[in-house]
Amino acid sequence: MRWSRALGLVSLSLCMPLLVAPSPDTKIPLVHKTKYAMGTVYEIAAFDPSPDHASAAIDKAFAEIVRLDNMLSNYKPDSELSQLNRDGHFHAVKVPADLYRVIEESDKYSRLSGGKYDITVAPLVDMWKAALRGDRVASQAEQEKLRACVGYDKIELIPPDRVEFHSPCMRIDVGSIGKGYAVDRAVEVLRVNGIKNALVDAGQSSIYGMGAPPGQSAWVVHLRDPSNRVDPTVMLSEDSVSTAEQTQPSLLGNETAGHIIDPDTGKPLETRYALSVVVKTGTASDALSTTLLLVGPEKGKAIVNQIPDSAAIWVAPNGATETVTTGPEIHVAGWRERLLPQTSMDLSSPREP
Repeated sequence: MRWSRALGLVSLSLCMPLLVAPSPDTKIPLVHKTKYAMGTVYEIAAFDPSPDHASAAIDKAFAEIVRLDNMLSNYKPDSELSQLNRDGHFHAVKVPADLYRVIEESDKYSRLSGGKYDITVAPLVDMWKAALRGDRVASQAEQEKLRACVGYDKIELIPPDRVEFHSPCMRIDVGSIGKGYAVDRAVEVLRVNGIKNALVDAGQSSIYGMGAPPGQSAWVVHLRDPSNRVDPTVMLSEDSVSTAEQTQPSLLGNETAGHIIDPDTGKPLETRYALSVVVKTGTASDALSTTLLLVGPEKGKAIVNQIPDSAAIWVAPNGATETVTTGPEIHVAGWRERLLPQTSMDLSSPREP
C-alpha cells in the first residue's frame, strides 16, 4: 500500500522561523517546528500565548511520534513490528497496545473495503519497491508465490495483546495507517499539555486541525489537484484530511511500477485520480485515503456514505471530479485568493517520491 509520502506539498504559506511574531490583530504567537520521523517530515504549528509553553508541548508530541516510529517501523530490525513479522507465523506474539490497536483498526478498513485495503501486502510492496529502484520486475511465478502470502483474514487478533499470522510467509506494513495514527497520538499529547489551536502534519499526506487560528473558524488546507484547475480546499477544525495518489510512471521511468499495490492483482494500482478524504481522526483519514483510491469513486462513495462526518474528492488530471459527503464541505475553485496567508496550508503541488 502507501509506503511513501503522498504526492503533495504541505507548507505554511509564510516561510516561518521556529517562532513567528504575533500578527498585529491577534497578538498570539505562532510556534512552528519540524521533526523527521517515519521516513518523512512532521510539522506542528501551534498558537499559544506562551511560545515556551507551545514549544515544550510540541517537543513532547514529537517524542511520541518518535516512540511510535521505533515501534511501527518495518525498516528497523528491533522494532516491535519487525519482531512480529519475524516471529508471528503460527505463533501468538505479545505486542504493545499501540501496535495491536493499529492492526485492529486496519482490519476495520479491510472488511469495509472487501479486502482492497490490506496491510499484509508487505511482500508485494517490497517487490515493487525494488522495481521502483530499477531492479528487474519479478516473474509471474515469483509474483504468484508472494501473493499467496497476502490476506488480512490470515491475521488473528487475540485480545488483549497477542497477534498470530496464519501463513508461513506473511509480513505486514502499516505505512498506510501508521502516520495517521501518530498524528492522533501527537494531537492527544498536545491536548494533555494545554494546546487548543494547532495543525499537525504527517509527511505531507495526513493533517489534523485542532481548534482554529485566532479570529477564524478553521484551518484552511489546499488539497492535491493534478489538473491545476479545481483547487479543492477544506476547512479543518477537530478533524483530519489525508491525500493519496499513485506514483506516476513519468517520475519512475518504469511503466509497471508504483507504490500503491492492489491486493487483488498483486500489481501497482492503475488510476488517474488524486484522492483526498476528510474524517474525524488521522488514523481513519490515512487508512481511508488508500482505501478510497484503491476502490475508486463508485465504490468509494458507498463507503463514505457509511461514515458520519466524512467527505472525499477524486480529482483527475483533466479537472474532472467525483465528490461525496456526509457532512464536511470540500470547496473547489475561487477560494485561494480569499485566504489569509498565515493560516493557509497547501497540498496542491506534486513532489517526487
